Amino acid sequence: MVLESLINPFAAESRPQKMILYGALYSSIAVFLSLWIFEGQASLVMVFLTTMACIPLIYNTIKMEEQKDEEIAEEKSLLKEHAKALEFFLFLFLGMVMAMAFWYIVLDASIVEQLFSVQSSTINRINSPVTGNAVQNALFVQILLNNLQVMMFSLLFAFLYGVGAIFILTWNASVIATAVGNFIRTGIAEAATMLGLAKSAAYFKVFSLGLLKYAIHGIPEIFAYFAAGLAGGIISVAMLKHGLDMDKFKRIIIDTLDIILIALGTVLLAAWLEVYITPLVF
Repeated sequence: MVLESLINPFAAESRPQKMILYGALYSSIAVFLSLWIFEGQASLVMVFLTTMACIPLIYNTIKMEEQKDEEIAEEKSLLKEHAKALEFFLFLFLGMVMAMAFWYIVLDASIVEQLFSVQSSTINRINSPVTGNAVQNALFVQILLNNLQVMMFSLLFAFLYGVGAIFILTWNASVIATAVGNFIRTGIAEAATMLGLAKSAAYFKVFSLGLLKYAIHGIPEIFAYFAAGLAGGIISVAMLKHGLDMDKFKRIIIDTLDIILIALGTVLLAAWLEVYITPLVF
């Protein structure tokens, strides 16, 4: 209840950038509690504890967004209101990624191996080299289908559990943090022979590149997942309030369909950036 009282949807939407701090706080507490109490299963418990800390905020936000659906008539204005929630969701997610990546970098290698074991296995399983246009095109389809699957799970989990999508998104944050942390840790090891200011500059460069490498496609990708989760959550809350009263439910369905279409377009953009743009930059 202490973490729940720190922030509310109104404050989060008015100062979305502040959510980076809350995302970092929630995930950092989860890191230490999982290592302290559930050491053997720390990689998954970290995700569960971070999710638990986010649930009150996400649930209250979804309820507030559903209320806006009933009160705001113009679709354009309604989408702008939903965009405020999606913006602070993204900053919350970014805070999780930055904090988890930080702990990946600074903790001892044996602890890192234990804390991010499942995430590392996931990355090793899905990683594959990209060479040639034919392979790139096949990889684009593979990544697009995978991203669509995650998006649909976000929609389904949010519909069934109200805030269920936050678990999937927190899991994704931990996987991205593992990839970013590994990239930065490897880069720092390579720069370790440098001295003085040059060494500091190299560390800063590696850290910046690590974030940028995954931010190019990661930001639109996560935006799409949050959008789908918000749509599913709004439908879930609306059904609890109104049942199948079509007069009240029809408008909410139209609004959520618009959100889902935006999410689909963003997923397509994210897959294209990941396959065709990120390799050119890195």
